[in-house]
Amino acid sequence: MDILSDALDALRTGRPGVARTEARAPWAIRYRPVAGAGFHIVAEGACHLVPLHGQPLALSVGDIVFLRRGSGHMLCDTLATPPVDFIPERASAASPLGRFTVPGDGAATVLLCGAYPLDVERRHPVLGDLPDVIHLPAGPGRHPALRSAVEQLCAEIQAPQPGSDTVVATLVDLLLLYILRSWYAEQPDEQARGWAAALDDPLVAPALQAIHDDPGHAWTVESLGERAGLSRAAFARRFATVVGEPPLTYLTGWRMVTAARMLRQSGDPLSAIAERNGYTSEFAFAKAFKRQFGLPPGAYRRELRTAGDPVAG
Repeated sequence: MDILSDALDALRTGRPGVARTEARAPWAIRYRPVAGAGFHIVAEGACHLVPLHGQPLALSVGDIVFLRRGSGHMLCDTLATPPVDFIPERASAASPLGRFTVPGDGAATVLLCGAYPLDVERRHPVLGDLPDVIHLPAGPGRHPALRSAVEQLCAEIQAPQPGSDTVVATLVDLLLLYILRSWYAEQPDEQARGWAAALDDPLVAPALQAIHDDPGHAWTVESLGERAGLSRAAFARRFATVVGEPPLTYLTGWRMVTAARMLRQSGDPLSAIAERNGYTSEFAFAKAFKRQFGLPPGAYRRELRTAGDPVAG
C-alpha cells in the first residue's frame, strides 16, 4: 500500500458519512465537534463558514472546505441568523447517507456535509501538518479529479439507487485523498516541507516506504539510510529536516499507530501484535503503547469494544 493510503487507513476508527443539506434563507446550522475530520461542499448557493476560532470564511458554489479536527463550527447565510443543530436523518444506522433540511421561503443553499471518523488525537503528520481549515475554491480547470469525484457524489446523493450506500462510502473515501492531494499540489515548492514533502523526497521517501511496508523489522538509522543511499549521519539530518522528527521517533510512532489499528480491526493476541510491530517483549510493547495512548493495549481494545464502531453523523 502507498504511504498516504496506509497512513489514512491506520487512522480510521469508523465509516465516513455524508448528508445532503438543503437550507432556505434565512438559515444557520451549528455543527458540534466530531471525533475525526469533516468537510463541506457547496453544491448550490453560497454561505459563510464560521470556525470556533478565526474569521468567517465566505464560500461560493463549488467550494470545498476541509476541517482536519472536526472542530465545532457554523455555516450560515448571514452571520446574524440564530443557528439550529445539525442532526441528519438516515435511512438506517448503517447507512453512510443522510439528509438534513432547514425549511424557509428564501433562496436555497445545498450542501454536502460529511465526517471522517479518524483518530486525530494520535500524533501522525498526515493530519498534524495540515492547517485547521483547508479551503479549495472552485475554478475552471482546478483539481479535475477532485471535481469529478464531487460531481459523482452529488449525483449519487441527489438520486440514490440500489447500491448507493457502497458507492457513496467509496466516493467519500476518495474525496479525502483528493482533498489532500489538491492541497499538497497547491503548496509552493519553497514552502514544501514536512510529511507531505517527504512523500516526494527522492531520499526520504524510500525509507518511509520501508517503514510502512514492514514496521516490525529491526530498522536502524543506518539500515534506513542505506535505502536512501546516504550515510547514517547524512540520512538522520535529512529525515529530521524534511519530516520534522528523527527517523526512529517516526518508526516508533508508526508502530504504535499500526498496533492500534490491529487492536481495532483484529482479534489477534497481544503477543502477536507486539511481535508484528517489532517488540519481542509483550511488556515492552505494552509500556510503549501506554506511553503513546494513555492506556495499555488490552484496556484500549476493551474500551473500543465498549464504545462500539462509530458511524459518522
